[in-house]
Amino acid sequence: MGNQNVVITGGSKGIGKAIADRLCEEAYNIIICSRHVDEANEVVAQLKQKNPDGSYGAFYCDVSDPASIHAFADACMAFFNGKIDVLINNAGVFLPGMISEEEDGNLQLMMETNLYSAYHLTRLLLPVMKTNHSGHIVNMCSIASLIAYPNGGSYSISKFALLAFSKVLREEMKPYGIKVTSVMPGATWSDSWKGVDLPEDRLMSADDVAKIVSCALSLSGAANLEDVVLRPQLGDL
Repeated sequence: MGNQNVVITGGSKGIGKAIADRLCEEAYNIIICSRHVDEANEVVAQLKQKNPDGSYGAFYCDVSDPASIHAFADACMAFFNGKIDVLINNAGVFLPGMISEEEDGNLQLMMETNLYSAYHLTRLLLPVMKTNHSGHIVNMCSIASLIAYPNGGSYSISKFALLAFSKVLREEMKPYGIKVTSVMPGATWSDSWKGVDLPEDRLMSADDVAKIVSCALSLSGAANLEDVVLRPQLGDL
């Protein structure tokens, strides 16, 4: 499925970077965004070294800001000459806390970052997919989309909502030939777990998640991987 054009939000580190690395090896053209453009540019430089034949772009985007998302969508359309094949809504933020005790504004921030970003960017890029009668949208949900857990607070609310968005979108896009996949990883090594004193194999690697995304994209047009749950072998933390 190489030579397709992929947009990945939050692609400068963690799961997003792992997805970009793997899809680069499979000859996809890739755009990533981040609030940290220097880090995103470093990723693009690495992708170009890995596969010089591909097209790669890095753009600034604060996904919690609708205006920034609109600017990013315009940049994607210009970079790929109006052809977007895959959108991976990966950007997100985790702020721990109980609903009764967390700081004011936590719910708003996580809804804006984890849900509204996917909602707005998807709506901006869907028209070209609908016109082409093809495309694939991957929403990076979470185990927290399925089960509430202590100190998950507003994060769980936002991820439950993202899964609901994904399921509704799946039904709406069937007539247009556009696939929708919800990926629900458990504990995965990323910045959220940096500094935790646990054995490396207690959490999944970001590449484990990237492999699942690659698999979903590789299926024939007759198949859609709808919901994927990944957990560490020893279970949730």
